[in-house]
Amino acid sequence: MWRHLHPNVRVRIVNSFLARMVGGAVFPFMAIYFTDHLGPALAGGLLAALVGVQFVAGLYGGGLADAWGRRRTLLAGEWLKLAAFLVLLAANVVTPLPWVTFAALALINVSSGLINPAAEAMLVDVSTPDTRTFMYAVNYWAINASLLIGTLLGGWLYRDHFPTLLAGLCLMSCLTLFLAWSRMTETLGGPRPTRQEVRQRMGLAPLARSYAQVVGDRPFLLFLVGFVLLMTVEFGRSNFIPVHLARFFPPQTALGVQLSGVQAMSVLTAVNTVMIVAFTVPVSTWVKGRDLTRLMAVGFALFAAGFAVLNASLSLPVLIAASILLSVGELLYVPTRQTLLADLVPEGRRGAYLAVSGQTFTVGKWLAALGVPLGASVGGTGMALVTLTLGALSILLSLAGLRGWGDGQTRAQPQPQAND
Repeated sequence: MWRHLHPNVRVRIVNSFLARMVGGAVFPFMAIYFTDHLGPALAGGLLAALVGVQFVAGLYGGGLADAWGRRRTLLAGEWLKLAAFLVLLAANVVTPLPWVTFAALALINVSSGLINPAAEAMLVDVSTPDTRTFMYAVNYWAINASLLIGTLLGGWLYRDHFPTLLAGLCLMSCLTLFLAWSRMTETLGGPRPTRQEVRQRMGLAPLARSYAQVVGDRPFLLFLVGFVLLMTVEFGRSNFIPVHLARFFPPQTALGVQLSGVQAMSVLTAVNTVMIVAFTVPVSTWVKGRDLTRLMAVGFALFAAGFAVLNASLSLPVLIAASILLSVGELLYVPTRQTLLADLVPEGRRGAYLAVSGQTFTVGKWLAALGVPLGASVGGTGMALVTLTLGALSILLSLAGLRGWGDGQTRAQPQPQAND
């Protein structure tokens, strides 16, 4: 199956693996970096600002991918990313310069806002309904495997070899830029737009109209809101759940090792990651030809049920069983939902639609942050009920979006856009 994927897809998956492997050794530790150099209060504000930068850049990048082209937008992002990594290295090779580091990270987030929507649109452009489930499964496997390797590298090297990690980022960025430039082809159909046409479509008013049309697409919006609620459940893994375990988990022994609440959370994360890496490809093969909508709904239900148990239980065996349950749900819903999402997106507006889709993770993170104060009020059992409610709503809204799409809406042709 891998050999039958379009070369653009293979390059994108390889590039994503390489970039995330090294990036995973650096970016998860930037909160520690800013806290060490600027203090916890300012560090939190800077990290929130970086999320906002990527949010805005992602919306612009989606429009640019539709107006200028997927490959050109992606390559512009790759060049900007390489330049930003070089600045990041220069700011830390002799003595740490935290404000220059912040500026470099802001540029990196802008580059991600250009690369990701263009790459996602390109994946849909060159795939078919028969290949998408496998394509998204392999892509998801690569993401998890690279983050697992990167996190292990960062844990060992961040404190004592930070400049070395940054040099690795620069080298890896050179490689991904070369692969994208030499192996990827443009997939946006039609004649190459002129500079004047690109400027007209990328003005504030045309962009606003474009995204207003996306938000006005009711089936698509329902489908996305359903996923936002599910992501709110998932990002409880980095909000209420670790706080709850750190405060209330009684020390327990596993394989002769006594675990605290923080260590138990690491074990649960490892169980999830290992299952995703081990079973993504077999499960993607199994789901081929089956009812994707039903499998997605089952996956949502298992995923939410597993997280509900994580919110409420303090027993290590029960928590591990819940991690296995939610991992099965994740294995079922990731490739099926991605395939169904691709069917919902009109051909001529893929950049804009997928840029909006990409913001579901950001919104989910923001909503999940409310779980800490909410959990302090309602406790673990209350949070389990909230999690089950969000899971049920995510299923209902996603299915409602798919039903609305199936009621006769035509998405094969691009929507006309007026130019200013």
